[in-house]
Amino acid sequence: MKICRGLNQTGSIVWGLRQADGGCVEYDINAGRIGGPVVIEKLLPPVVPSKIVCVGLNYRDHAAELDMSLPEEPVLFLKPVSTLIGNGDAIVLPPQSQRVDYEAELAVVIGHRCRNVSAADAADHIFGYTCLNDVTARDLQQRDSQWTRAKSFDTFCPLGPWIETAVEDPHCLAIRAFVNGELRQQSSTANLIFNCFELVSFISGIMTLETGDVIATGTPAGIGALKTGDQVAVEIEGIGRLENEVK
Repeated sequence: MKICRGLNQTGSIVWGLRQADGGCVEYDINAGRIGGPVVIEKLLPPVVPSKIVCVGLNYRDHAAELDMSLPEEPVLFLKPVSTLIGNGDAIVLPPQSQRVDYEAELAVVIGHRCRNVSAADAADHIFGYTCLNDVTARDLQQRDSQWTRAKSFDTFCPLGPWIETAVEDPHCLAIRAFVNGELRQQSSTANLIFNCFELVSFISGIMTLETGDVIATGTPAGIGALKTGDQVAVEIEGIGRLENEVK
């Protein structure tokens, strides 16, 4: 199921279940009940998490691109919820940075509160998957001794367009990034160093994961800069296409 969150014709926030014809029916996210047709005028980020946990250097092809050794365990950082924007919203380039990059990523959405989950049981705690763009001020990342500033500007976490709950295997999906229609990143989640289930296990051993929390699983090779006027898209097989403009 493709579950989306957006504004209806009166400006109220509604949840919808996307249909094959592109329309939506109302969806009760708490009870799992399906209602009648609903018009979503604007898509919002499909979830508002308590935290966005990100993983650095988690694709073999990206590590090779940077001529770096594979990490022995996941490298984690956080993005604040204030970075979130939805499909169609604008990524705003901050004046403090002269180099802002796109990073296409598969995002895991946690289904319910969990702690110390085993990798074998991790799938039971995942609600679904969506597309994420881990926008990064690359020059600031290289300048600072840690990544918080570079990853945390408002609008630096496009998420969506919806949550796909019916992903049979999240570890064999094509993942791509496009800038102005030009293919810039092309890989597969088969290249993940630490897979989604291992990440849920590792992260939940450190911090409690709450319902709706997001895990950004890392980006493949081909990262690059954005400029004003660009149109950037993250596309993941079987999930959808997340599109944003750059201002």
